[in-house]
Amino acid sequence: QVQLVESGGGSVQAGGSLRLSCAASGNIYSRYCIAWFRQAPGKEREGVAYIDSDSRTTYADSVKGRFTISKDNAKKILYLQMNSLRPEDTAMYYCAADPFRSICLPQGRFFDYWGQGTQVTVSS
Repeated sequence: QVQLVESGGGSVQAGGSLRLSCAASGNIYSRYCIAWFRQAPGKEREGVAYIDSDSRTTYADSVKGRFTISKDNAKKILYLQMNSLRPEDTAMYYCAADPFRSICLPQGRFFDYWGQGTQVTVSS
């Protein structure tokens, strides 16, 4: 069993920065694909950033150049550094793990483990 707990959300003004963390416990291994998703009210969940077992990263076009995903395998912590935040980044952010693949497939349905989410609100 894997547990994921996000932290680091909050309210910032446009142009500001936040760093989200996701602490994992249980049988989670460095060979998993792990990722950040987000969901805004009235919108579908979308994948934001992914990191695979070889630390290769993938980003949604909307966050490229502004967000950086990273992980500390020893500490079992996933990070999302978010810079130049925009009001449209406002959403609940979730970390997720796919225990069956070392490379990342973008669809949320492949991720079996999810955290409870942390809210990010960006004001203009």
